[in-house]
Amino acid sequence: MKQWLGLGVMGLALAGCIPESRVPAGPTPIEGDSITYETGPCFGRCPVYAVTVRPDGTGIFEGKRFTAVTGERGFTLSRAQYDAFAARLAPYRPASGEVRYAHGEPNCANAPTDMPSVEIRWTRAIGDSQGLYFYLGCRRDNAALAEALGGAVELLPVQELIGERP
Repeated sequence: MKQWLGLGVMGLALAGCIPESRVPAGPTPIEGDSITYETGPCFGRCPVYAVTVRPDGTGIFEGKRFTAVTGERGFTLSRAQYDAFAARLAPYRPASGEVRYAHGEPNCANAPTDMPSVEIRWTRAIGDSQGLYFYLGCRRDNAALAEALGGAVELLPVQELIGERP
């Protein structure tokens, strides 16, 4: 009996030694959560599409204009792909509501016109959501944000659906 008690105490002591890198940062996504990444039009042939992904590995691509595929297509992604995509966007997720970076607003001075935009919507199974709208003409004062948003979709298996970029 003393051996079992000793092993139990030792097990509890070791449980506190989990490396920090294995402890998930932020809330753990559940099946009903989703992230939607949607591009807006530009003056030209910029691809316009929406991609919605879930931690269960399901995704929906909707090609709207200037994409290799138009209409809705389902696809699958690995949990690692979902996690990488979510992690790339996580630093820019608002705590609540929506944040906008748009031409003429204080966080986007002197932006060129006719550029595309990216809109991200994080929706949790419990019903709340957060949003981020970023006009890519605002990249001059927000380079890290523009880089993160611009490269995020490349982490998903949808490049063939988007097609060649101009």
